[in-house]
Amino acid sequence: MKIESIKIKNFKAFKNAEMKDIPRFCVIIGANGSGKATLFNVFGFLKDALSTNVNTAFEKRGGFNKVISRGCDDNIEFEIKFRAKDTYEKNPIITYSLSIAQENGKAIVDREILKYRRGQHGNPWKFLDFSRGEGEAVINEQMLESTEETDLKREGQTLRSPDILAIKGLSQFVKFPAVIALSELIDNWHVSDIHVNEARNIQQANYAEHLSTLGENLSNVIDYLHNNHKPILDNIINTLKQRIPGISKVEVQTIETGQVLLKIQDESFDKPFLVRYISDGTIKMLAYLVLLYDPKPYPLLCVEEPENQLYPHLLEELAEEFRAYADRGEQVFVSTHSPDFLNAVEIDEVFLLVKNRGYTTIKRASENEQIKTYMENGDKMGYLWKQGFFDNLGKQCI
Repeated sequence: MKIESIKIKNFKAFKNAEMKDIPRFCVIIGANGSGKATLFNVFGFLKDALSTNVNTAFEKRGGFNKVISRGCDDNIEFEIKFRAKDTYEKNPIITYSLSIAQENGKAIVDREILKYRRGQHGNPWKFLDFSRGEGEAVINEQMLESTEETDLKREGQTLRSPDILAIKGLSQFVKFPAVIALSELIDNWHVSDIHVNEARNIQQANYAEHLSTLGENLSNVIDYLHNNHKPILDNIINTLKQRIPGISKVEVQTIETGQVLLKIQDESFDKPFLVRYISDGTIKMLAYLVLLYDPKPYPLLCVEEPENQLYPHLLEELAEEFRAYADRGEQVFVSTHSPDFLNAVEIDEVFLLVKNRGYTTIKRASENEQIKTYMENGDKMGYLWKQGFFDNLGKQCI
């Protein structure tokens, strides 16, 4: 799956923001407090709303009044356009729109629409249209061969509560493939903010297929890969050797106390070292490789400031790994402040967040002709960012 565009209205700092033509490898830059974490939180909010309801999702963030943009009395709105691989013959863009209001101190789903175009021409058809707990859904979506909207069969439904998303219930039925694709995208996104100190901690042996947000279960995931996906683990270790010369071996050992020990061997020494004695850069690169070579990769991966605790010379190579993850078919958003990381990034992959008078707007780096010209003449993104050439792009947002 691939997100093509996002619109956000009245959600925290995003009073009216939009990202268009989003690439599979998307890099977010901006000053502290500009909204990079808030952008990722949009997906977290939708995931919480899908698994529970919109009221619970707001309560986790302090309530509706804490989330809505300051000074706004309108609805909070999201629009996501995405493509669902292999769901339809011509892989059309599917649009999901969600508008949330507040009444009597409670959040309700004011409008929820999912639509896409079956044929090559005309307006998109609404396959799901709900408002305040009631609406209709097309029930012959899979069987429909016609491109005539009049052949759609819609069935009315009433939800248990007006704060429940309609896609939550309909995603349980195979006859709603577009809804299933959307729910899988929302439910299986992942944010990564790996901390080396967390990864160093010795863990109790436990079953873990996927790396956690902070990376504290690194040893358990490597143990899982060793037992169930040895070729993938071998690939991870071989890649680590290329990125950090001198590494010869990575292994895990479960001891009598039920703890699992992660060890890494330097080719200059006879015995491997416990991970607590390994350099920050080595641990973090290993953790990112485990994340990026997951046997069941996340359709949307969001990574916060990967430069933290990493040596500058490794950042360009890490950017290459993120791009390879995207090239294999998934999508990754990375927020960064690092010129070294940006030096490995293409101009079409970069979005700038600018906050002015309390609200954030979003611009593409490629919209600035001066930056484009410098890049075409061989300059690198990080150097231009460090020298202040993005300041003019920010002023265009004001």
